[in-house]
Amino acid sequence: MARPFLSPALSFAILLAAAPAGAHEVGAWAGASSAPAERSEVAVAALDGKAYVIGDYNGATDLLIYDLAADSWSKGAPFPYPVHHTMAAEKGGRIYVFGGYVNGWEASDRVWAYDPKTNAWEARAPMPTPRAAGGATLVGEKIHVVGGSGSGRGNVRSHEVYDPAGNAWSKAADLPTPRDHLAVQTVEGRIVASGGRIDGDSGKNLAANQVYDPATDAWSEAAPLPTARSGVASAVLGREVLVIGGESNRRTYDEVEAFDLPANLWRALARLPTARHGFGAVTYKGRIYTLTGSPRPGGDRSGTVEVLDPKGAAPAR
Repeated sequence: MARPFLSPALSFAILLAAAPAGAHEVGAWAGASSAPAERSEVAVAALDGKAYVIGDYNGATDLLIYDLAADSWSKGAPFPYPVHHTMAAEKGGRIYVFGGYVNGWEASDRVWAYDPKTNAWEARAPMPTPRAAGGATLVGEKIHVVGGSGSGRGNVRSHEVYDPAGNAWSKAADLPTPRDHLAVQTVEGRIVASGGRIDGDSGKNLAANQVYDPATDAWSEAAPLPTARSGVASAVLGREVLVIGGESNRRTYDEVEAFDLPANLWRALARLPTARHGFGAVTYKGRIYTLTGSPRPGGDRSGTVEVLDPKGAAPAR
């Protein structure tokens, strides 16, 4: 059973979440070079100053590589097959890609590692639980894969841990609120799982926000996401998780909300210029880069890249 998390601050956090978002917005956005191909329902991971965009709802397999310092794009070896709603994380100079939907809406258990030095993909040990639209995040030397959906889009609670060095899997405490299309990030050695939806239905978005402590193998409840949504991008800056954009069955979101884990508080930042979902975000030199995604609910796509400077000054170009 989940134990209370930072309960003394919870009531204040709820009051903050209920306040008008515009009163708390900070930061400034700027545009950057568009991707060479439009994408949505991608996984995005960063390594050595580059962001890697993997997968596509419409079946494209080219690996898109964005040089964050140079604001320029290139392509790497194509992913071995069409995949969408996959999950990715970096460890040890490689990008690891987990599951996703293949052959339409069949959840995959396959795992691949991309090595930028050889520009090649290598198959790795499959996940114990096939899934898509979950989250993958690095904690120490291991990658945690949390939540998501199986074939038929029914949610899975599974929380499984991949050891890249041993190419082996182990199990961890299940996600208390099963969901997909959620944000999963690591802050100060703990995992934050925010938002998402029930059984792939964007009309059933959630404000759930739960924190996993590897030291105790236990989840706890945290201040809820102020704007319930799914299909978000997310990134970490300092001790905050930024939850960006997303969708419902009626619209896409431009909300940008940041969760301060130690304080158990949310704050609003400047709104995303292009509301969208099915995209990714990475942090580079104190700024948040958002890449591709769909500006309309469902299966649209774009090559949009927009950059947030949370200190309020537009990034220099």
